[in-house]
Amino acid sequence: MRTFSRPGSRTPRAIRTTRKLALTGALAAAGLLLAACSGSGDSTQGTDHGGKTSAAAPSASAPAGAFNDADVMFAQMMIPHHEQALEMAKLADGRAEDAQIKKIVGAVEQAQDPEIRKMKGWLRTWGKPESMGGGGHGMAGMMSDADMAELAAAKGKAFDRKFAELMIAHHEGAVEMAKTEQANGSDAAARKVADDVVRTQAAEIAQLKKILKRL
Repeated sequence: MRTFSRPGSRTPRAIRTTRKLALTGALAAAGLLLAACSGSGDSTQGTDHGGKTSAAAPSASAPAGAFNDADVMFAQMMIPHHEQALEMAKLADGRAEDAQIKKIVGAVEQAQDPEIRKMKGWLRTWGKPESMGGGGHGMAGMMSDADMAELAAAKGKAFDRKFAELMIAHHEGAVEMAKTEQANGSDAAARKVADDVVRTQAAEIAQLKKILKRL
């Protein structure tokens, strides 16, 4: 005897099929929702070609390194300080007599001119002015106009002696400023130049003191 289901009723098999289709649709919808959220949510993560989640690369507009007020002041003060050292070195041409003084003059020119260019580049990058104003005469180790005039008027051994005396004081001022940068600066390039100033100029101070003793 055949049995007939009432209109509107479903067999157990049909019910199972309907539930399976509903579950599949729900999972697909959830997957689409998750994909949308991950694409518009946290921007600090990305997906690599292997399907693993990894940290996103930093923005191209992000600064290469942090700097602070100490870095800016170091550059603004050291530029005129180095420039005066180069002026003193130029005066040695035709005036210096001692071979070791001439050697130190060459070392000053070789080291400090590139450092000036570096520091000017930092300040441009940082959006800061090159000059603090006042000409830098109040900084440690800076020569007065009278000192520079006296050096320019000397010649031979008198020049060598005066150059050694003034450059010792000048270098000591630079080392003092560089040590302040070492203690307080943040920018890696500025701290590297400060390290170089301390190392090279401290050595030249020792050399100049030895020269001065024999002149």
